[in-house]
Amino acid sequence: MKKLVLPLSLMVPVLFFSQQRKKDTATTKVTDIEEVVFQKKATGKTNDLTNVRISAKEAKSVASINGGIEGLLKTLPSVNSNTELSSQYMVRGGNYDENLIYINDIEIYRPFLIRNSQQEGMSIINPDMVSAVNFSAGGFEAKYGDKMSSALNIYYREPEKFEVSGEASLIGGRLTTGLASKNKKFTALFSGRYRNTNLVLNTLKEDTDFNPTYWDFQSYLNYHVSDKFSMSFIGYYSKNDYEMIPRAKSVTFGSLQQPITVNIGYGGQENDQYKNMMGTFSMNYKPADKWKLTLDAFAYQNREREYYTIQSAYELQTFDPVTQQPVTSFDVGGQIEHARNDLFVRTYGTQFRAKFSPNVNTDFEVGFKYEKENLKDLTNEWKLVDSAGYSLPRPEIIDPRTGTTGDLKLAYYIAGQNNIEPTRLSAYAQYSQKFYWGASKVFVNAGVRVANWSFNKETIFSPRAQFAIKPDWDSDMLFKISGGIYYQAPFYKEIKDLDGNFNSNIKSQRSIQVILANDYEFQMYDRPFKLTTELYYKKMDNLIPYYMDNVRIRYSGQNNSKGYAYGIDTRLFGEFVPGVDSWLSASYARVYENIDGRGDIPRPTDQRLRFAMFYQDYMPSFPSMRVNLTLVYAMGLPTGAPVLFNSNGQPDFGSAYNYQQTLPSYKRVDLGLTKVFIDPKEKNKRSGFWGNFEELTLGVQVFNAFNINNTVANQWITDYNSNYMYPVPVRLTGRFFNVKLEFKL
Repeated sequence: MKKLVLPLSLMVPVLFFSQQRKKDTATTKVTDIEEVVFQKKATGKTNDLTNVRISAKEAKSVASINGGIEGLLKTLPSVNSNTELSSQYMVRGGNYDENLIYINDIEIYRPFLIRNSQQEGMSIINPDMVSAVNFSAGGFEAKYGDKMSSALNIYYREPEKFEVSGEASLIGGRLTTGLASKNKKFTALFSGRYRNTNLVLNTLKEDTDFNPTYWDFQSYLNYHVSDKFSMSFIGYYSKNDYEMIPRAKSVTFGSLQQPITVNIGYGGQENDQYKNMMGTFSMNYKPADKWKLTLDAFAYQNREREYYTIQSAYELQTFDPVTQQPVTSFDVGGQIEHARNDLFVRTYGTQFRAKFSPNVNTDFEVGFKYEKENLKDLTNEWKLVDSAGYSLPRPEIIDPRTGTTGDLKLAYYIAGQNNIEPTRLSAYAQYSQKFYWGASKVFVNAGVRVANWSFNKETIFSPRAQFAIKPDWDSDMLFKISGGIYYQAPFYKEIKDLDGNFNSNIKSQRSIQVILANDYEFQMYDRPFKLTTELYYKKMDNLIPYYMDNVRIRYSGQNNSKGYAYGIDTRLFGEFVPGVDSWLSASYARVYENIDGRGDIPRPTDQRLRFAMFYQDYMPSFPSMRVNLTLVYAMGLPTGAPVLFNSNGQPDFGSAYNYQQTLPSYKRVDLGLTKVFIDPKEKNKRSGFWGNFEELTLGVQVFNAFNINNTVANQWITDYNSNYMYPVPVRLTGRFFNVKLEFKL
């Protein structure tokens, strides 16, 4: 088997390579063809020109702790993440909250009170139920909602017959059942998942008792009343429990000339619970071939509880660089972190969508959505820091003769009791057309959406447009430009200020985007390849400054910032090995903000340089032995600086101008080795008991194959004597071997 080794220089396309016209004339094409189909009908078909289609089969096979769709998304050039335990991701300088996620065109939500990735659990997207995956990294069409970064739309599949499939591994399992009537009028898909990452978290090398358990159940029912009318239902319930009792931890950091060890002892525990429920009922009606009408009713409920009281005491110790013997400790201290946070979120509503296609290359789409929201938030969170007997920030000394001090000062204190029931209305209209311009194929998608939220009494107007042209060249190239005005409509996190109260004066953040793109398809070694390149620029205003604490984002609650982002993304996709797809991704991205007119500084999600790879292979002599590899290198994010608090115990976002520190680069390799015992293509060759299996595989996954100590955040410890703050790295998981059995009946 001959494999391809391609230089990185091929990642930069020659946009005007081989600009020769084909022999066919434009006149012949225009006069002889009335309708030209540029895209075949398929499940999850979209007119979005920025869309990237992801294989559901590859998403199931990718080796990652979370697995699924997000694990594969993180290998795309525009997507970034600095932790493997979270399914959340950042796109082109945006944060975790700026991404839209849909299942069957219904918007879904993630948990809100997640502070670290260990709490998060499984993604709501079940890869065993997925039929099609559409992802846009920006410049997406008007039918998608009001967020500034990306849109991910998942379509669930309908089984064609009775099926049972499952998975069992050292960290969890899955069981999925599909049903279909003889005439296929009724289909049902049920799936349950369970996961416990205790074994993975033990690679953190801490003396901590973890008990994180996550499980969920999903169903997808369809009933086709006739060829014109059908009904469907999606149900979802999940329960995540995160219990953690820390006991002790020792971390070595610093440099070779001055190695530092911090020994930390703990008392207390953390007990968090997250319950999510969702139900959607849809009716689809096609009165004629040119019309499609859809009415959806949906309800979502989220109940989150974050309870912890953890006391810690630390000792900083240096070592002699010559003898490596410990030197007497030079600082001791401790802190108490306490929270009793409760959140209840309920949203329900309905949306209507209509699509009119006068011909195969033209679409008119309109939609309207009504949503009622109920947010109940109870916050009680504080932190006390003590160093060498002094509370930090240190109280003012009232009488220096007696040592009398002022009141005890907490590092921060957040308390709030909020209950709102706002209404959100939105509507969109868009037009899509495919036609010939001379001998070149042209794609156009333009639309507008409008939305209003009763809580802040704001109405936003978002025009969006996409244009693509495929010249009549010998080289298969497609040039695209897309953009528009994109808003980040505020919700729970954005409206909550630093005191813990909801700010009704908050406004939507705004981004004006322009994306230039080129797709170049070619043959190499008689195999298909595709090279995509995208350049983008975003001008942003009304931004709400925030800081990142592990994976938690805490906003300032004020629209007092503006910024911009730019970058270039490239991906080489194709059959590096015959018959299986792989890709290489590279990107360079920068994002800046200007808070209160003080000047430009990098945002906490400033990505800079990133490289990723998803590679699949098999043994030529033994094709049943297969391997897949994911590799990620990303420069560190500027979220390593300490969060400084003012005299009122609130984060000082302006302190970022005085102190900047970047986390170490994120480097990770995950490897999956699979032995296929029964292949779907060869199932008829089996008889007896094994003839009941359509698929049977056994695999070994190696997470963090090179055992790299990645850092997700810094924990800052203050030396009171010198006022120096030491960055103690918060490590991510080490190497872990997982065994996975998959079957399908």
